[in-house]
Amino acid sequence: VFGKGMTPPRKSLCPPERICMDWRQKRRPGAGLHNLGSTCYLNVILQCLTYTAPLANYLLSRQHSRFCRRQGFCMMCIMEAHVRKVLYSSASAIRPRAVVRDLKFIGEFKPDYPGDAYEFLRCAVNAMQRACLSGSRDSDSSSRETTIIHQIFGGFLRSRVTCLSCKTVSDFFRAFRDVLLKIKGALSLTTALEYFVAPKQTEGRKCFKCRKCKKKVAVSKVVTVHRAPRILSVCLGRADDGTSRKLSQVVEYPECLDLRPYMSDPDREPLLYSLYAVVVHSGHTCLGGHFFCFIKASDGQWYKMNDVSVESCDIHTVLGQQAYLLFYAR
Repeated sequence: VFGKGMTPPRKSLCPPERICMDWRQKRRPGAGLHNLGSTCYLNVILQCLTYTAPLANYLLSRQHSRFCRRQGFCMMCIMEAHVRKVLYSSASAIRPRAVVRDLKFIGEFKPDYPGDAYEFLRCAVNAMQRACLSGSRDSDSSSRETTIIHQIFGGFLRSRVTCLSCKTVSDFFRAFRDVLLKIKGALSLTTALEYFVAPKQTEGRKCFKCRKCKKKVAVSKVVTVHRAPRILSVCLGRADDGTSRKLSQVVEYPECLDLRPYMSDPDREPLLYSLYAVVVHSGHTCLGGHFFCFIKASDGQWYKMNDVSVESCDIHTVLGQQAYLLFYAR
């Protein structure tokens, strides 16, 4: 289905067959990461990306660096070197110096100043996307959504807008690489997803120009996942709007998630995802505190990773956390 914002790409920058969702090599978990100031927020994201199987498979194959012509900063080359170092190191912990050195090219981060893990995830994935587009400046926007990064993390959302006057329906599509969910009042991930796809009305506000009425009208809008990503990255928005107060309620999340009820075509067969990483924020406000994570390694076992510490744990421990970020693989 192609509507506004969704046209076929003129060329594909990465053939889908290069993407392997299962680990090509099974091994014990890799090294922990030293905290180089206030860098726990980037440590957890580096670990989550390292254990994202399709990304790690691609980086370990060196398919990027062999053909990279970028001068200076390249996030894909940095991640390739980092993943190799973490997974192949005999040391119990390594220093992510290259990432910290180039923080200013990734986003507005400083090594000695606390950062937000979700913001770093978005900036790191965007930096990898930019690296994959280097040298293909003539590509159209649809072709830019065929990079290895977008094909791993990316999907499409559909906004279906219905005019409340004449009932005309308009569809708009936009690419996404993560989903931010409101959790105020939500006790589970499924409740938060149900709210995400629930119809929202612009009660009384006329903010959309209807192509049939030829004027601004009040509308009803429904957002659904139109094309599902291979890797679903979810942020449970714990910042209370307007304050730095943290929403600290437990939001239950499953080991296996069916995304089908939240899709544009909810009546088709189930679309199942498996949990493989969880980021937790400890602290009473969103401005400080500490980040640690839980990772499912290529050996199929779960591990708690807290900076330099890597300890095995069970799934019950993983599912009992006050989660901030959740990573699911199709």
